[in-house]
Amino acid sequence: MKFSTFIYLFTFLFSIHNYSQTFPIPKTSEKLIIDGDLSDWKTPFLGPFVIHNSGEKATQNTMVSLSWNDENLYIAYHSVDSKIVGKPQKKDSEIYKTDDLVEMFIDPDGDGKNYIEIGVNAFSANYDMLLKCISPECGGWKTAIDFNIEGLEAISKITPEGYDTEIKIPFSSLEKIENGNFIKPKIGTKWKANTFRIDYGNTTKYLALQPYKSLKFGFHQPKEFAVFEFVE
Repeated sequence: MKFSTFIYLFTFLFSIHNYSQTFPIPKTSEKLIIDGDLSDWKTPFLGPFVIHNSGEKATQNTMVSLSWNDENLYIAYHSVDSKIVGKPQKKDSEIYKTDDLVEMFIDPDGDGKNYIEIGVNAFSANYDMLLKCISPECGGWKTAIDFNIEGLEAISKITPEGYDTEIKIPFSSLEKIENGNFIKPKIGTKWKANTFRIDYGNTTKYLALQPYKSLKFGFHQPKEFAVFEFVE
């Protein structure tokens, strides 16, 4: 897949990392097929990802794009990867411990008490889990890997540059999150969320669209998630 000059320029305008940044999620009328092929993806990409706890430049670029319609949230990743680590695995395997992958963390009500995590490797192995805070500052989490997002679709496709990934999340499935206070988004709705990548290639790197200020809890800092706004 090749990105146009326009998309690179648009991306650059959104790649200034600060801690109150709001990223737009444009609404789409396109019929998106979840197959890992980004040639039909028309929403601009954001990035590149940076080291999650320093904001420093990563050695391999990762870009992400989000869009939505009345039923689903769609996410696409373009990951440059010269040494893909991973393999096909069964659903809900702990691929985050071993495989190159991309991730999405979503806390729709932004209270920092519980959120969902989705991860997909280069071979389409994926997991979805629910995390609940069990300590006052949320330095401890109870994870539920048996949590399932009904209708979740996640497919990756290996490319000459690395791998591309597409994810579809039905909004109806998020209504079932206990104490999640989920409200179906409309234009102007804002969610706390962040997008990540773990690269186990030549040197293990943990990357994020928006880095964290705090060094306390690694990836799991929902209070420092970015803001994503659903727009027309």
